[in-house]
Amino acid sequence: MPASPNTDAIVSHSPLRHLPNALTVLRILLVLPLVWLIRERRYDGAVVVALIAGLTDALDGWLAKHFGWQSWIGGIIDPIADKLMLIGCFISLGLVGAHPEWLTWLVVGRDVLIVAGAVAYHYLIGRISGEPTWLSKINTCVQIVYVVMQLISLTTWIELPHALITFGIYLTAAMAVLSGIQYVVIWSVRAAHATRRETTR
Repeated sequence: MPASPNTDAIVSHSPLRHLPNALTVLRILLVLPLVWLIRERRYDGAVVVALIAGLTDALDGWLAKHFGWQSWIGGIIDPIADKLMLIGCFISLGLVGAHPEWLTWLVVGRDVLIVAGAVAYHYLIGRISGEPTWLSKINTCVQIVYVVMQLISLTTWIELPHALITFGIYLTAAMAVLSGIQYVVIWSVRAAHATRRETTR
C-alpha cells in the first residue's frame, strides 16, 4: 500500500533523515585505519575495513533514495568520501610497492586538477553540481575494482594472475586520463557559455 502524504511528511522530517550523511562521515573516518592497515601490510584487516566502507556506501545511497533523504550536502560529501578512500588506497598501495609510482601520481593528479577547477568555477562563475559524469562513474568503478583486486592479491586468501593486475593498472590509468579530459572539456565549455551570457547582458 503506498504511503499517505502525511506518512511521507513524517518520513522526510524524521531525525533519521541525517543517517545517510552520518554513514558517509563514518566512511570518511574509516580512511585513516584503512591506510594504516595497508602501510603496515595487514592486508586481511584492510580488506575487512574496505568491505565495511563499501557496505556503508551502498546503505547510505539506498536510504537516501528509498526515503527521499537526499540533500545538497550529501551530494557533495558522498563523492568526497569515495575520493578520500580511493586516494588513500592508491597512495598507500603505491608506498608498499603494489603498483608503479606514476599510477599514484596520475590518479591523485587527476582529482587535484578537478577539485582545483571546481573551486575556481565556484568562485569565478557560480555554484556547481556534485553530480559526476557517466565517464567519471565508470572511472570510479574501475578504481574500486582495481583496489579490491590489489588488496585481495596481497592477502593470503587467493593469488590473482599477474597479467590481471597489470591490465588493471593500465585500465585504471586510461580511465583516469579520459575522465579527466572529459571534465576539463565540459566545465571549460560551461564556463565559456556563462561568461558569454554575462557579457551580453
